[in-house]
Amino acid sequence: MTQFQLMGIFDDETALIGAIKDAREQRLRIVEVYSPYAVHGLERVLGLKRSRLALVCLLAGATGAVLKMWFEIWTAAIDWPVDVGGKPWNSLPAFVPITFEVMVLFAGLFTVAALLMVSRLWPGRRAKLVHPRVTDDRFALIIEETDAAFDVARVRRLLESHGAVEVTEMLTEEVPA
Repeated sequence: MTQFQLMGIFDDETALIGAIKDAREQRLRIVEVYSPYAVHGLERVLGLKRSRLALVCLLAGATGAVLKMWFEIWTAAIDWPVDVGGKPWNSLPAFVPITFEVMVLFAGLFTVAALLMVSRLWPGRRAKLVHPRVTDDRFALIIEETDAAFDVARVRRLLESHGAVEVTEMLTEEVPA
């Protein structure tokens, strides 16, 4: 299904944030915001929820630590017990450094994998560049038509009143999730 969208290009991040606030007050559907760098407070203005990647990192690290500790105890004390200098077979202080390293490894790998999956950044997938300068010095705000009462002129005026240097109408194909 084809979707009608308006894209406003801004020079300044404060103008972009002002346009986002007004668009949300008017209950317009903001599809995407493109920025050449991280804008502090943008996720709060957009009303985005906190990311759960920290929880993924915690669970992956804990899983890695538990699995590595279990494997070391099983290997050293159960499967192949070897007397080394009279030390006990399940000497936990000897297992701590490698357990920590495996915990960090699991946390890092699974967090990166979760980020790529949630963002749908599959290997070989090309990024859609909506405006050539959006990666350099411009900010883009894309608002989508939601119903028949969508007033293009009103949305265009809203974007231009906040300092949009360019307002473009776009037709896009809806990509299945």
